[in-house]
Amino acid sequence: MGVITLENEFAVAVAPAKLFKAYCLETDTLLPKILPEHIKSSDIVEGNGGPGTFRKITFAEGKELSYAKQKIEAIDEENLTYSFSLIEANVWKDAVEKVTYEHKFVPTPEGGSICKRTSTYYIKGDAEINKDQIKDVYGKKTAGLFKAVEAYFLANPDA
Repeated sequence: MGVITLENEFAVAVAPAKLFKAYCLETDTLLPKILPEHIKSSDIVEGNGGPGTFRKITFAEGKELSYAKQKIEAIDEENLTYSFSLIEANVWKDAVEKVTYEHKFVPTPEGGSICKRTSTYYIKGDAEINKDQIKDVYGKKTAGLFKAVEAYFLANPDA
């Protein structure tokens, strides 16, 4: 089994605590509301929302990814860190055992945030995946997600 680790940073014009709350704690209600054209639903299927909780995200019809199951690994509200593992999805079934995402939200001098994310891909057996494609495609998708969250909070500052 091989391992691929990628690091990304995403700048968002939203305070770290607010971004952490939206992305980590209120995923099930906010993300389908903010991105209805992409996310049909996000539901806890087992657990209370803390570490060990399992979540299923169902994506809108016509998307390459139709669903994803996550396991929350750790949540630290004081230090604004959050990690989860993607344990099942309809893409990469034969190539990837799981992907673990570790996030750290830090403030910028302008009052916004930088989300520092480390993604670790655990590859099954001799399977191969394109590291550049992951970095390019999924990095852009995550950047788009954060820009949508940013736009939502800029349009709804009291949300």
